[in-house]
Amino acid sequence: MIEESATELLERYRRRELSPVEVTEAVLDRIDALEPTLHALYAYEPERARAAAKESERRWRHGEAGALDGIPLTLKENIATKGIPVPLGTAATELLPAAEDAPAAARVREAGAVLLAKTTMPDYGMLTSGLSSFHPASRNPWHTGRTPGGSSAGAAAAAAAGYGPLHVGTDIGGSIRLPAGWCGLVGLKPSFGRVPVHPPYLGRVAGPLTRTVADAALLTGLLAAPDPRDHLSLPPAEIPWHALETGLAGLRLGLHLDPGVGLPVDEEIRAAVADAARRFEAAGAIVEPVEAFLTREMLDGLDTFWRVRAWCDISALPERRRAKVLPYIADWARGGAGVSGAATYRGFAQIDAISVAALRATGPFDFVLSPTCPVPPPPAEWPSPTNDPARPFEHIAFTVPYNMSGQPAVSLNCGYTSEGLPIGLQIAGRRFDDLGVLRVAAAFELIREPQRALEV
Repeated sequence: MIEESATELLERYRRRELSPVEVTEAVLDRIDALEPTLHALYAYEPERARAAAKESERRWRHGEAGALDGIPLTLKENIATKGIPVPLGTAATELLPAAEDAPAAARVREAGAVLLAKTTMPDYGMLTSGLSSFHPASRNPWHTGRTPGGSSAGAAAAAAAGYGPLHVGTDIGGSIRLPAGWCGLVGLKPSFGRVPVHPPYLGRVAGPLTRTVADAALLTGLLAAPDPRDHLSLPPAEIPWHALETGLAGLRLGLHLDPGVGLPVDEEIRAAVADAARRFEAAGAIVEPVEAFLTREMLDGLDTFWRVRAWCDISALPERRRAKVLPYIADWARGGAGVSGAATYRGFAQIDAISVAALRATGPFDFVLSPTCPVPPPPAEWPSPTNDPARPFEHIAFTVPYNMSGQPAVSLNCGYTSEGLPIGLQIAGRRFDDLGVLRVAAAFELIREPQRALEV
């Protein structure tokens, strides 16, 4: 039952073949066995999960079950849950209980999900790593010497290791898709505004990390319910999230293999993505190249703006708390200390430049295929693939454009390196076509090579 998807578990609950109590106990056993190594969880409360599972079992008995009733689930640590402090991955945060549930937390509770725990993240969510000054470094279940990615680090490790089928992360530059790619998962960055978040911020989204596209669609549909706290959210829309069947014949797909800037694409990753494109062609799609569109000025400008923003926050902390920030993050943010107002504005302006470039380059295509990340996961102790705070974002050239443009993009597994590590394929779509992206991903699930079982 540990390996079953949420959609499968819900059907078995309906048929009374399984109970939420049985499933929750099995997941808790898995956590107890693996968590001392993976370090994926924060605020883990097994007794509260057991009590929630018993309540769910009662609701199923009385015909009162919600849309996710009895499904074990985690939430990324920066998604507030009432009464639990939100450290933001850093020891510099004052640990005050959250006053209320954030939108994603409220929606999953209303649906009856069994909240197992929060999941770990790096300091301020600014690393593609599970390295943190507050949590032990999270590790990749496929190879515990490697990082699961980040910043939804614990969410990806938990999903890959079988800590339940549903996990919610956040993404502002690749923080759902990058760890999904490195952990062999489905990770959806919805269209900007599709899923309400609190507090809202330009480019930031919440979305699912799951083992199947059907589960990602199920969870996205629930998370997309309206919430008035997000003034940047899209209007409510009736979307048939369960209707994932689609044909590939005649679809015009772009193949984006040159990011234009940043780390070069590893040859094994390039080969796996090219193989995915050939499979789409064999199914009747038309595949054409996408030219590089991200530039050095764009990536560096975004880096400058994010450094200034981070330094504004970190420099405002009392010295005793500022000293607790992860040194890599502190060094990176300090690069924004002396930036002029004009340079900050020019950096901020690159958000629009990236958005325009992404929309122009991808506009001729129904969907665009690319690597999720150009390189495989680095060591768990490294904060980023370059291990250099002067070059922190050289690995996000395929993911970050879609945060800035607001387009939906999903990562799912398309192969393995010679070391047996998963390789992520990113599928991006037109703005607001979240369902289309999921449909193409579901079609790829049927034509990709057989998936390997994770031995844990």
